[in-house]
Amino acid sequence: MSILAEIIAHKQTEIAALDVQTLRRAAESSPAPRDFLATIKRRRFGTHPSLIAELKRASPSKGILAQHLDLFQVADIYVENGASAISVLTDENFFMGKLETLHDLRFTKKSEVPLLRKDFIIDEVQLYEAKANGADAILLIAAALTDDKLFADLHTCALSLGLTALVEVHDEAETERALKLKDVKLIGINNRNLATFEVSLETTERIRPMISPDIAVVAESGIFTANDVDRLSKINIDAILVGEALITSNDIPAKVRELVGAGLVPAQGNHKGRPYEES
Repeated sequence: MSILAEIIAHKQTEIAALDVQTLRRAAESSPAPRDFLATIKRRRFGTHPSLIAELKRASPSKGILAQHLDLFQVADIYVENGASAISVLTDENFFMGKLETLHDLRFTKKSEVPLLRKDFIIDEVQLYEAKANGADAILLIAAALTDDKLFADLHTCALSLGLTALVEVHDEAETERALKLKDVKLIGINNRNLATFEVSLETTERIRPMISPDIAVVAESGIFTANDVDRLSKINIDAILVGEALITSNDIPAKVRELVGAGLVPAQGNHKGRPYEES
């Protein structure tokens, strides 16, 4: 069984325990999502891509990356140093994420920037759950949604809830499926090969020409330096989604500033180095 198949199988057991009607009502009464798409399209330096900075403790391919980081302090650092949005991994079993982190960022910490719930969405109840917990955007992974009708229905449901749908693709075939979705406005190209876990920016360079200029494009995975960002800028990428390079950096503020504009954004806070939990 592939890791993706294992994740989906576990996700199905999680979904079975959710109360659909309660979450639907909670979603209906929750605040309207903010405009994630418009925010990331506001480039800070001409054609320089916006940064979607990710809160990420672990991954199946890399293991534990940042077990003891204080994610709320990290979120503050991201915003203070120029990130346009924050991606919050909420899968607990495989990525050490928590839905509570998303909820607290939105409703307790009052995040100034839009929030993406990054998880494996395979059922509409997860969309209600995302909106109820403060998400402004959600991730739909083409590789996890092989049923075209389900893929389309989840995309439509997300938009009906006011959520921005980031549709993630890994290759040309998935891109063609994504482009058939009604009202698709945002596509993420993941540079990671799901079969080999190899990462190459050539994936984005190869797929970007398939997508029309009226659809915003996010490059995901394998982005570590200003040179990587400059390379992606040349092919008109709207935004980059970066996690590992940030949370493993010895100087997170400097790394954020590097990725949002080759160091052109001055630090606004007093954070230095890596913030850790007190416990």
